[in-house]
Amino acid sequence: MHNWKAVTTLEQLEELYGEPVPISITKEIESLSPGYRAFVEKAPFVIVATSGAEGLDCSPRGDAPGFVRVLDSKTLLLPDRRGNNRVDALRNLIEDPRISLLFLIPGVGETLRVNGRAEIVVDEELCASFSIHKKLPRTVLVIHIEKVYFQCPKALVRSKLWSADAQVDRKELPSPGQLLSEICENDFSAEEYDAAYPERIKSTIY
Repeated sequence: MHNWKAVTTLEQLEELYGEPVPISITKEIESLSPGYRAFVEKAPFVIVATSGAEGLDCSPRGDAPGFVRVLDSKTLLLPDRRGNNRVDALRNLIEDPRISLLFLIPGVGETLRVNGRAEIVVDEELCASFSIHKKLPRTVLVIHIEKVYFQCPKALVRSKLWSADAQVDRKELPSPGQLLSEICENDFSAEEYDAAYPERIKSTIY
């Protein structure tokens, strides 16, 4: 057991960090400005955070830039593409509509954070408007914006996330099959799983 000193009160936290940088408060608004909208429309990737009775979930979502559609300055539309049917985020939203989004754009240091509340919609016409290769999302998240602000690039600069020389060779990490072989029963074949993986991704991408 580590004998670390924990911060347990807001007073302790504020004593450690002091007041927020003023501009960090100014840049938080309740709807999309034209500049914030541009970030959403250029982003091919967003991380979606939700909370429910069974716990927290943080899930990646990605597609061509603009896949998160701006309906208006207070509303975003996010299609739920084909996945593994765990639907952890959707289960959470049934119980707690609060949602947080983090938009990332390759090569751009700033990120955009959106907090709000989401509805899970099954409207046929709306889902059809997100059709790709004649594949429709089963549902669309209608996200009602409450707070939006951009994050400075310090984290991406420190991590060198977009730097080519910081990229990791995939072979340095366990393959999907190897990861599963550590968890599944002894008769699971990592080699067979990995061999079929590229075609599986291709055939189930939408």
